[in-house]
Amino acid sequence: MSHTNLPANSQSRILRHCDCRMAHRAHRAIRLAQPVCRWPRSQPYSSNSSVNPTEVSHFNALASSWWEPHGSSRLLHLMNPSRHDFISTCFESQAEGPPSKKLRYLDVGCGGGIFAESAARLPTTAGVLGIDPSKDVVRVARTHATHDPLLLESGRLEYRNESIENLSTPRGPSQQFDVLTLFEVVEHIAHPAPFLSLCLPFVKPGGWLILSTIARTWTSWMVTKLIAEDIIRLVPRGTHNWGQYLNEEELRAWFGNQGGWGGHGAIKNTGVIYVPGYGWKMVKGGQQWGNYFFGIRKHPEEAALNKDA
Repeated sequence: MSHTNLPANSQSRILRHCDCRMAHRAHRAIRLAQPVCRWPRSQPYSSNSSVNPTEVSHFNALASSWWEPHGSSRLLHLMNPSRHDFISTCFESQAEGPPSKKLRYLDVGCGGGIFAESAARLPTTAGVLGIDPSKDVVRVARTHATHDPLLLESGRLEYRNESIENLSTPRGPSQQFDVLTLFEVVEHIAHPAPFLSLCLPFVKPGGWLILSTIARTWTSWMVTKLIAEDIIRLVPRGTHNWGQYLNEEELRAWFGNQGGWGGHGAIKNTGVIYVPGYGWKMVKGGQQWGNYFFGIRKHPEEAALNKDA
């Protein structure tokens, strides 16, 4: 597994342009950028919950401004069209073509409902379930949905204040989802492998698990921590923990060990870069730098093994 190391000349440039406090943080990030895997094969895991109380408190504090166009979630609003574009790319890559039936979505870590609402409005959607462990954020999502009569239709959009481990495990495809989304979630999870394992049973055979996250590189530390949080305050300080970022090859390797996922080229990825004044732009190969989308399909032939298909 390859990881990006920070060149010596880049180290000196960072240290020259930072004050003492920033220099210390830069030096620490440089040390952390040495080859390391976010989830070694024998990863210890002692907690029975994916919920981090510190993360929940952080997002509770941001709940009231979730739907403000220029508030703390502004970048998520701007990214949302790219989320749909990437999902369409995944559907179009299927040998049989895009789905012809209406789809069910499970939006894990739905936040204030930016993606969940937009997915529920699609004519190709049968229903959306959004779950999030933050009570305040879910309250904001439910309130905002009441402004659109379409979203009040039975089965169209539902929010629950709970985590993935509290959902009943599906007994068959009739209880599973065509698309499970994890947008800007896994980088906030301390133990991503057990968390993703909990998500897998909720995807139908032939369905997709779609996520967006951030690669753990010196570039992403510079952009998302130093610049975005500390210098220009584009996002609230403390939003990200660079040590919890995931590289695309780590995700690919983990799914490769699960069985039943990503066969026949059913893995899609692309980088996504924020361009001031323009918004988010998908860039092929950009998953090695910072923000990226990752999609993987559950083998369709598994349906034949389940009598509930």
